[in-house]
Amino acid sequence: MKGEILRGLVILLVLQLFGEWLSESLQIAVPGNVIGMGLLLLALLLGWLRLAWVEDAAELLLTHFSLFFIPAGVGVMVHTEVIARQWQPILLATVLSTFVVLGVTAKVGQWLEGDEEGVPDDL
Repeated sequence: MKGEILRGLVILLVLQLFGEWLSESLQIAVPGNVIGMGLLLLALLLGWLRLAWVEDAAELLLTHFSLFFIPAGVGVMVHTEVIARQWQPILLATVLSTFVVLGVTAKVGQWLEGDEEGVPDDL
């Protein structure tokens, strides 16, 4: 079990590091970890990786997912003066993005349930 988790963590870390390298070397405006996740998806879809190889590691990471928010919380506490000066754009972006996510989620949910009213034909 521990060997499987270690193998999965190594695979995930290598894909993330490769994504970071691609992002930096090609000057892409996409974060390297996002590119790494895309590479993981591609490798799984093409059969280059088996889900079983990364499943235990992913479960471990998801179990402790809340710990990954600690650095963001500390960043908010450290930059309170910036947030105090820019609270209006932050609030506007938060509210607008929330409604966009809700709308897109609702449309995708309707599409997945088979209620295609309002969903473009090319989806």
